[in-house]
Amino acid sequence: MATDPYLSVAALTKYIKKKFDADPHLRDVYVKGELSNVKIHTSGHIYFTLKDQKARMPAVMFSAKAKSMKFRPESGMTVLIRGDISVYEASGQYQLYAQSMQPDGIGDYYLAFEQLKEKLSKEGLFNAAHKQQLPEYPEKVAVITAQTGAAVRDILTTLKRRYPLAQIVLFPTLVQGQGAVQSIVQSIQQANRTDSDVLIVGRGGGSIEDLWAFNEEAVARAIYASEIPVISAVGHETDTTIADFVADLRAATPTAAAELAVPSRIELLERIMGQRQVMFRFMSNDLEQRRIRLTQLQNSYPMAYPDRLYRPFIERIERATDALQRETVMSVRRSGDRLAMLSRQLENRSPADRIRQAERDLAVLGERLDQRITHVFRQREQQLKSAIRTLDALSPLKIMDRGYAIPFKEGGVVKSVDQLELGDRLSLSMKDGEVETVIEAINPKDKERD
Repeated sequence: MATDPYLSVAALTKYIKKKFDADPHLRDVYVKGELSNVKIHTSGHIYFTLKDQKARMPAVMFSAKAKSMKFRPESGMTVLIRGDISVYEASGQYQLYAQSMQPDGIGDYYLAFEQLKEKLSKEGLFNAAHKQQLPEYPEKVAVITAQTGAAVRDILTTLKRRYPLAQIVLFPTLVQGQGAVQSIVQSIQQANRTDSDVLIVGRGGGSIEDLWAFNEEAVARAIYASEIPVISAVGHETDTTIADFVADLRAATPTAAAELAVPSRIELLERIMGQRQVMFRFMSNDLEQRRIRLTQLQNSYPMAYPDRLYRPFIERIERATDALQRETVMSVRRSGDRLAMLSRQLENRSPADRIRQAERDLAVLGERLDQRITHVFRQREQQLKSAIRTLDALSPLKIMDRGYAIPFKEGGVVKSVDQLELGDRLSLSMKDGEVETVIEAINPKDKERD
């Protein structure tokens, strides 16, 4: 029986695959090309096409290898791939199985950094509107960093030196290597469950690999979600991480972060002393102004010569009092004359009649005398009160309460513009002080002609 010379498609494909697998030049290849049709499966496998200007080949990178990449491959990128070539039997196509991949001309760390930075920036995590203000005088400062090392020593030393009033709470944290991201996130969340006023997150310097935990998305989102203002202090001044962009404030070094977190005790004392001097000068100036004003008031015309203002009214009161006394004396005298006349009339009557009549007349005269004296006193009392009201109404101080002023020239009251000349200095006495002025113009009123 003749042997069938025809091979099945599967058999031929398997044979070709064995040839590929047996070729040592295809077991470890280095290929450079452009990514196209990149598809990342839910399982983590990455399917893509690698091409250049003349050819293209299908490729795949399984999830076990893809996990080690720091960046996300995208169509259009030029990459450097190390892998092997084999045949995918189901389709009969050869394809590249990538073991590692890195961007051409740019590091994968840098690319991953730029990709995450662009993503978070579009989401608004870097916006200044979300930045919180640091408290001016924090009572409790939380520090998230490694428990040992230069960074924690610098932070603690600076905080205690600058502002010993603040309580420091240290959250020992793994800041590099495996598990660092989770440790940083947990410390931030734990600090937010305390009553801390400000939070310092950082570490000392190192390579980009050492600092990479602060470039992870989980750490960035934990900082963004923090209700406590966060100061990022990662590495040296030239080091920049995603945490720096998300934090409320970025410090160049851990020491600088401590300086930004708390005020300086020395600067506060200097500020207090400066304010004390300002207040002392203000009070001294105010007291001096009040002393000058008191002296001016004491030397003002109403205070220096009060008797001259009230002298005319005092004289009127004295005259009214004298008239009252004279009227009283005259009334008494007239009453006495009336009694004398009645006495003479009673001499011609019997003693009993004279006594009774005298008693009646005496009672009547006494009553009239009382009424007259009362009337005279009330009349004079009303006149006195009227004079006092007139005196109060005409008082210069009352007039000045209504907005008027009394002009004085060389201690005397100025009553007419005829007493003034250009250049004269006047003192205007008001209800609450005096004003010095100089005559620049005189405008007399036109007098009526005969």
